[in-house]
Amino acid sequence: MRRIILPAGIFLLAVCTGCQTGPKEIILQPGMTIRESCTIKADTFFLPGADSLDRPVLTIEGNDIAIDFSGAVLVGNPDPAHPDQFSGLGILVREGKNISLKNLTVRGYKVGLMAQSVDSLRIENADFSYNYRQHLLSWREHEDLSDWLSYHHNENDEWLRYGAGIYLKNCPNALVRETRITGGQNGLMLTGCNNGLFYNNTIQYNSGVGLGLYRSSDNRLLHNKLDWNVRGHSPGFYRRGQDSAGILCYEQSSRNTFAYNSATHSGDGFFLWAGQETMDTGQGGCNDNLLFSNDFSFAPTNGIEVTFSSNNLIHNKISGCRYGIWGGYSYKTVISGNEIRGNEYGIAIEQGQDNAILNNLISDGKIGIQLWARDEQPADWGYANAKNVSSRNYQISGNCLYRLKEPLKISQTNPVQFGEEAPPSDSSICLTFDEKWMVAPLPDGMNTQLSENAMQGTDYILLDEWGPYNFVSPTIWLRAIEGNRYTFLLLGPPGNWRLDGATGWASVNQKTGTFPAGLVAIKEPGAQVLSLDLTYLGPAFVDGFGRTVNKGKPYSFSFHRVEPDWTWKVAWYNADGTETDSLKTQKPVAADERSDLFYAWWGAPAEGVDADRFVTLATGTLHQIPKGDYTLLISSDDGVRVWVDGNLVLDHWDVHEPVTDEISIHLEGDHEIKILHFEAGGFATLSARLLLSF
Repeated sequence: MRRIILPAGIFLLAVCTGCQTGPKEIILQPGMTIRESCTIKADTFFLPGADSLDRPVLTIEGNDIAIDFSGAVLVGNPDPAHPDQFSGLGILVREGKNISLKNLTVRGYKVGLMAQSVDSLRIENADFSYNYRQHLLSWREHEDLSDWLSYHHNENDEWLRYGAGIYLKNCPNALVRETRITGGQNGLMLTGCNNGLFYNNTIQYNSGVGLGLYRSSDNRLLHNKLDWNVRGHSPGFYRRGQDSAGILCYEQSSRNTFAYNSATHSGDGFFLWAGQETMDTGQGGCNDNLLFSNDFSFAPTNGIEVTFSSNNLIHNKISGCRYGIWGGYSYKTVISGNEIRGNEYGIAIEQGQDNAILNNLISDGKIGIQLWARDEQPADWGYANAKNVSSRNYQISGNCLYRLKEPLKISQTNPVQFGEEAPPSDSSICLTFDEKWMVAPLPDGMNTQLSENAMQGTDYILLDEWGPYNFVSPTIWLRAIEGNRYTFLLLGPPGNWRLDGATGWASVNQKTGTFPAGLVAIKEPGAQVLSLDLTYLGPAFVDGFGRTVNKGKPYSFSFHRVEPDWTWKVAWYNADGTETDSLKTQKPVAADERSDLFYAWWGAPAEGVDADRFVTLATGTLHQIPKGDYTLLISSDDGVRVWVDGNLVLDHWDVHEPVTDEISIHLEGDHEIKILHFEAGGFATLSARLLLSF
């Protein structure tokens, strides 16, 4: 296949009109506009993304247009290993009707394809993988709070700051099928899209959202593989999800049908929130959505989260999550015939009304069904002020509750009408539901169940700095530390691996092997820099950035970790960012000493410290760090200043959301790091981490 390379920054004004009567195959050019049906030449086109989404590489507009891309590939950035630097828009489809696109691949852009105000758009047999994704900064022991996502507002397309494989806006009657999106952040995102059909898509191993809806109603979303759309998880340390999800349903998205999807191993399997309009006014919501026969298992947080709305959750599978179903402030919601196994909490609803919990199988957890109310509602929630949100009027009947520490935990909830519960020895009445909820599978709908051979469970949500591992490329994961004994898991395709180099270890128990494998290394006393360098030889595979590694070609992969020998002395003062000059004459209100620096505060950091107006002074002494180039990561909310050996290296002294600054420094021996931080209100965080630079 010939590759066509066009220089960055050159955008030709090319218009394809009358394509059917012109050449059989069109060669794409940057800035081209297509207005009639045509066939694209089957080539790889390097078409650099602009610095703005306002200048797409290719524009398609008009009515009754069918374009066959013939397998053509559009590439926006030649450096796939830095997806946080991808920019621009690959394809813009706008202001038309009956536009059909098929057989295309788009990668290396901030947004692969955006469609605006197109009625009856069709996208088939396409691949929008390996577009934009953020560089994640959470690590094994602690999450970095700057990694958290927020989808609460999208009135002005705020979601676009996270990029997308496909972003559809105001596109009624859309059809997207047989499309693949992996190795990015957000997959298929809909805003203002109604009456669409989205099925047989594979949107997996992304670091944000698989399939998202905003003000989008009456759609059918069936037979999609939406697994491992996740971030913010580290087995044994934290399971946060950071608002990633297999399916996101937000802000007045109603009457949608979600059926026969697999959305496992995602931050939430299904995440529904009524929206800010509802929170402010108490009106509307994401209502009358039907979730039927989906698999939402192995979410670090919630298999299903539905809040401030009325919906129907029927015959779904939810296993291995923290919460099987979280239904805060749900009302007139039917939860029936679901298989809910091995979750810490089966069904948990705070402040719910008029809900029915019928014929579910709930087993193997702490609490089966928990209902409760809070003592006081937040004063700034218009929803709670406009409605009676007392926990009340439940129907609970026909559920199989067994192998639970506490089958029912109900408080401040009245009345609750109990029917006959199924005995643990007879689950025949469980997993049944009213036939009116039945959704017929599509005749050509694909089977979305995970393979029996797939590594399943939250222990196999393996995240690196770019997102979830896809079980394809060679990799090494630190699984346990017991004193000086470090245990690793090696995963990859069939083939052989060998250990080429090791730093900071007294011994390593294996030097070669095949995947999967376990590796045990004993740390040298006092070692601060640890590394293992390995090489793989074997069959061809596609790495985590979409690059094909040919059979027999050596492929390097590695483990690196810095465990600095530093001590921190921390002091807090009741002051703000304008009063730091006076700290020299003040005595701290509270103090702390520790071997690392990681804080997250939802209030005062210590007794006597003002919750929303304080200054932190942290002084760290770094002892005999080996000579090398390092990156110092400083996470803060709010302002922060950093000095290394008395030299100011970071001045980020303003009010900001959680953010992480990277500082490149050369270190050797002993050093002093001083950090000054102020909090101006709300949530606060401060942390420091040291990495090797490459």
